[in-house]
Amino acid sequence: MDPLELLSKFSEAIQSKNIEIIDLSHTLGPNTPMIKVPKGHGKNPPPVSLEYISNYADDGGFSRWSTLTTAEHAGTHFDTPSHWISGQDFADGNTETIAVDRFIAPACVLDYSHEVKKNPDFILTKDHIIKWEDENGIIESGSWVLFQSGWSERFEDPDAFLNMDANGCHSPGPDPKAVKLMIERNVCGFGTETIGTDYGAASKFDPPFPLHYFMHGANKFGLASLNNLDKLPPKGSVIITPPLKIVKGSGSPLRVLALIPNS
Repeated sequence: MDPLELLSKFSEAIQSKNIEIIDLSHTLGPNTPMIKVPKGHGKNPPPVSLEYISNYADDGGFSRWSTLTTAEHAGTHFDTPSHWISGQDFADGNTETIAVDRFIAPACVLDYSHEVKKNPDFILTKDHIIKWEDENGIIESGSWVLFQSGWSERFEDPDAFLNMDANGCHSPGPDPKAVKLMIERNVCGFGTETIGTDYGAASKFDPPFPLHYFMHGANKFGLASLNNLDKLPPKGSVIITPPLKIVKGSGSPLRVLALIPNS
């Protein structure tokens, strides 16, 4: 098919609602839960804040705009390879240098929400991924792996979303062997509903935070605090994930969009 005709049909499919667009993002604002970094692993980010620069006629003008203060890794956000020490040397590892065609990719959605509901410390293992592949087919090269856990239901309650106690954070995520398998499949990256892409107690793994360490060390990406993964099929969606083009950016809040056939 001629590329121009292909684009025209794609546009028509969106306009006619034959392709549905699903918003996989949470709203970013002062109530957005912010990650609490384990002791000895860096500093905590500031909360999100918005302050008016101008508010229509209140300031004698016609516009409303604000100063936004946030961290690169706040709310629904993108992790670049340069976010982690293992990915710091990639020339194309920052938000400004990643090739833009990498921001559009198919997605495989692994639903283990039932298991997470029974156990918030659920660990996604290599065996879980292989079981999913037995039922849905292999994870194709260049695909996102999106971990559906049901955790997004907690987003409006920061304490429940972080789920921390004296022993640390209790939230689901992958173990080192699961991460290595995804890299063997040559995934685009890994996305999750939790505040960060790693398991809540991942500082105790070897290496610590294996999703960050191995995934970004392989020049691949992460997405955290995703929403509405339950609206996606196991296969057949395409997601769009361009972060802000920040100079030397290690990540960015973003609005993740999924395209699916309208049944």
